Amino acid sequence: MASYFTEIKQLPPDPLFGLKARYTADPRSDKVDLGIGAYRDNNGKPWILPAVRGAEKKLIESPGYNHEYLGISGYEPFLTAAAEVILGANSRAISESAIVSQQSLSGTGALHLVAVFLNEFFAGNKTVYLSKPTWANHHSVFLSAGLKVDTYPYWDAENKKLDIEGFVSTIQNAPQGSIILLHPCAHNPTGLDPTPAEWNRILDAIAERKHLPIFDSAYQGFASGSLEKDAASIRTAIDSGKISSPIFVCQSFAKNVGMYGERVGALHVILPAGESAESKETLKSAIKSQLNKLTRSEISNPPAYGAKIVATVLTDPESRKQWEEDLVTMSSRIIKMRNELKLKLIGLGTPGTWDHITNQTGMFSFTGLTPDMAERLEKVHGVYLMSSGRASVAGLNDGNVDKVARAFDEVIRFCSKSKL
Repeated sequence: MASYFTEIKQLPPDPLFGLKARYTADPRSDKVDLGIGAYRDNNGKPWILPAVRGAEKKLIESPGYNHEYLGISGYEPFLTAAAEVILGANSRAISESAIVSQQSLSGTGALHLVAVFLNEFFAGNKTVYLSKPTWANHHSVFLSAGLKVDTYPYWDAENKKLDIEGFVSTIQNAPQGSIILLHPCAHNPTGLDPTPAEWNRILDAIAERKHLPIFDSAYQGFASGSLEKDAASIRTAIDSGKISSPIFVCQSFAKNVGMYGERVGALHVILPAGESAESKETLKSAIKSQLNKLTRSEISNPPAYGAKIVATVLTDPESRKQWEEDLVTMSSRIIKMRNELKLKLIGLGTPGTWDHITNQTGMFSFTGLTPDMAERLEKVHGVYLMSSGRASVAGLNDGNVDKVARAFDEVIRFCSKSKL
């Protein structure tokens, strides 16, 4: 075989899934998984949303239910409903028919479509600016498609807050017509989001430099419980009319509908305001043809089952009402766990300040723990989180939050003492 494959090198395991494998192999009964970003109920179990259970029943019992192929673009009722839920029913993009939507393999698939599309057709600076830090897979997705990657400051580690000045300054100084990737809410991994005023500064800087923004929306409604609040930055970017480039929105339903393994997502390409009707239709048709070509060559056509479930959740009045209640259930439990962890750390007198735990939002918290602390957490206490200190707050519950707080306290004191 060596004569056929001479340059293949063994790569290290994916850090996140390697962490999960170690957790699974750990025989300790009181181990805690704060690694994988998946919602867990208060018993630490996967939770199928009641809205999804109801939608599945309605779907399977519907007269026209089948397992036929979808069209290359995907399930149209899903795409229409997905666009409306993220952009808003009164969106300029929808009212002006200035949107091209394509079903994707969750948010990662949408990012991949954007990356390949921009590498082939974008006439600007083919460098994607990512927050530092960002979701680790962002780098791989864009680099593997042939684009370049750079970063903008985001997490101020010393003060455990957003480095808004560094963020905006980098956007202002990046070559005109660069690509800026944004997390609209529940920033992964820090859980720290810009305020509305800070978003205005960010979007104004993007508009002034004629950059092209990509919004990676993985947590709409899941972060705050409000679909409107969690999509506000996207809607402001589109409806303000300030940004002269197309706007790309990558949308995942893994977290907010709990469709992790069904890989349900969409890519929306929003054309800028001011295009003539004829020019807009010509451009939309061309974009759609190229996205269809990419989809056809890679997956032939998107999977149907998950898309039909999500479409039912979004469009059936009873299912939609239940879903919005489910979003509040999930977001409220995570907020409660943030408060519980913070209070317990303060009660233990754990060195450091812990306001950042509750100032952050969504599934993840950038705890401030160092790699050596994370390593000791895993080995001594059976508490698993990323070496960066990122913890999935969804893994906390009433039964383990006290153990986790005491484990944090012990490793912080131990590692601080060992450095003296």
